[in-house]
Amino acid sequence: MNNSSVRVARWSARRPWLAIAGWLLFVVVCLGAGIAVGGRAATSEDYRVGEAGRAEAMAASGGLQQKPLERVLISAKDGRGLGAGTDAAVRDVRERMTQLAEVESVAAPVRSADGRSVRIDVTVKGPELDGRKRVDPLLAQTAAVQRAHPDLRVEESGSPSISKDVQGQRSEDLSRTELFALPVTLIVLLLVFRSVVMALVPLLLAVSSIMAGVGLSMLASHVFPDAGVGTNVILLIGMAVGVDYTLFYLKRHREERARSDGRLTAAAAVEIAAATSGRAVLVSGLAVAASSATLYLAGDVIFGSLATGAIVVTIAAVVSSVTVLPALLALLGGRTSRRAARSAGDGALTSAALRPVARRPVLMLGVAVAAMLVMAAPLTYIKLTDVGRETYSRELPAMQAFHRVNAAFPELKSVNQVVVQAAPDRQPEVAAALDALAAKVKNDPLFDGRTRMRVSADHRVSMLEVPVPAYPSEVRAQKSLKHLRADLTPATVGRLAGAETAVSGDVARYADYPEHQKERLPLILGALLLVTFVITAWAFRSVVLGLVGVVLNLLSAAASLGVLTAVFQHTWAEGLLDFTSMGSIGSRVPLFLFVILFGLSMDYQVFTLSRVQEAVRSGVPARTAVLRGIGGSAGVVTSAAVVMVTVFASFVPLHLIEMKQIGFSLAVAVLLDAFVIRLVILPAVMLLLGDAAWWPSRRRTLRSGDAGWGEAADPRGAGVGNVG
Repeated sequence: MNNSSVRVARWSARRPWLAIAGWLLFVVVCLGAGIAVGGRAATSEDYRVGEAGRAEAMAASGGLQQKPLERVLISAKDGRGLGAGTDAAVRDVRERMTQLAEVESVAAPVRSADGRSVRIDVTVKGPELDGRKRVDPLLAQTAAVQRAHPDLRVEESGSPSISKDVQGQRSEDLSRTELFALPVTLIVLLLVFRSVVMALVPLLLAVSSIMAGVGLSMLASHVFPDAGVGTNVILLIGMAVGVDYTLFYLKRHREERARSDGRLTAAAAVEIAAATSGRAVLVSGLAVAASSATLYLAGDVIFGSLATGAIVVTIAAVVSSVTVLPALLALLGGRTSRRAARSAGDGALTSAALRPVARRPVLMLGVAVAAMLVMAAPLTYIKLTDVGRETYSRELPAMQAFHRVNAAFPELKSVNQVVVQAAPDRQPEVAAALDALAAKVKNDPLFDGRTRMRVSADHRVSMLEVPVPAYPSEVRAQKSLKHLRADLTPATVGRLAGAETAVSGDVARYADYPEHQKERLPLILGALLLVTFVITAWAFRSVVLGLVGVVLNLLSAAASLGVLTAVFQHTWAEGLLDFTSMGSIGSRVPLFLFVILFGLSMDYQVFTLSRVQEAVRSGVPARTAVLRGIGGSAGVVTSAAVVMVTVFASFVPLHLIEMKQIGFSLAVAVLLDAFVIRLVILPAVMLLLGDAAWWPSRRRTLRSGDAGWGEAADPRGAGVGNVG
């Protein structure tokens, strides 16, 4: 691998314009191919998990699958009773909706119990998730009715319109994120390099890597369907790793030129950087991609989409760093001033942080670990739930209508669906059992009391809809599901021999998804730990460092997840971070945090330990090698961490609570990893271990270059480059 990275760098440095043109062509081809082919969006079938998914599959086989539904609500603006013009408005809505090609059916109007509202249910043609593509004409007609009846409030809500509004808000949020993250990242890079040209290089390569990643993800979506989160993770990870990898390479290039006092040519410095930092980039990229790939084990379309986005953008960032970056350095090498180059060394902050660690490693290790464990303590009461629709921003018109609809018709807040599949000739028997179930729920305080039975055209599938006047996240709704599954269903339709029964619906979807993740978590976490250990042990030929890497990553992830729990599971930080607490953490957040953090922390670990290993190979005593290697790499690690934290923190202002939690937790995790793990805990552990840290490799083996670094065992030796 290392020989290949040096050869590629040497070729790029000698043919810079050709390399640059090749990279631009790669980006254009990736993006163009993606746009031409188009992406494949996930379908309802891709989201099915657990018992709810099994019930939905049975319902779909009988044509009883959930369809995109919009509800038009007509109410008085003053909150009082409806006036004489209500009937005209209802007729207007029904006539307009019936004439639309996008509409499958329009239900009869339903008046609320208090007589202050009327709703008209409109079913949209096509699959459930395609509703937002067809909802615009419906919204236009609702707006027209509102204009025609200004004395009434006429509004519309439903899965299609809510999805449309949320997608629009997400796009606006991402645009604001880019407007914030790009300038701040540029400022950080200007402070690091003290050169506008050199600061622009990491930013431009990161942006171009993101463009390539978007195109590649569209192509990959035909194998791993896009759940609508791919672009988010590509932006999130692409900016972080794209800037980091370029930063590692650039800083090493500048250090080598500064160390030679200008006698080393730009091309020679490029080859040294390729032999050292270039390999670190390759190993780090492999770690991020391999860690992200463990998300496929979740068997979930959302995690599959996240994994695909992270992998393709990481690959693009690695390719840009080892191919076009050497060409840019060869062209811009002369712009690097000695003053700026020398700024890449060990700073006062790093020296101040390492000094107490060097003097009292046991004490500093104990204090740092204790602090991390205190931060991890809230994990003991973490509560994981799915993110319900009611958590979406009330700034959205569809969500404002959603809450008014549910206030007027509380039975619509959620529904349980008992699905039974049996032979067609047994339909009367199934109907009788479902009638018995309906009788049981009629007077049960957990339910609304009203039910509706639906039967497929071929009489194989029957469904009893049982409304609950509570949102899926509320205790009443959760109890209703448990009561149905554990008691009522087994006592009725569950007694039908040979019939297949399952419960789905809003509440079941909400409950089953986190349970599915909990079941897969041990498998994914085990695979993640194995990947971290194997890559670290392979990269440094050290079992000890592999184990250390696993433990430190676990400690960092646990602490950041504990902080996340303390902040978002309570209400004290709502005003500070502009959110409404769910009283829980999104079920996808911990798993995504673990996987991405394990991959990204490998960036710092590989870069830091590679500098220590270089010193050990050159014969420096273990203690000196640790302080020199970590001290020499701390500046770039800190700079990279600031960039990452900036990118991740820019996701905290987003409206979607789950994206807030992901951005916050990753920002905290990177801060802890860069400033506590890499500046205190890792050096303390390395100082205490001494030469044992490299077991089973021996010092003479390391010096011989057989430590995974190939011909870069001495980065200034043969095959690396010439001093000019």
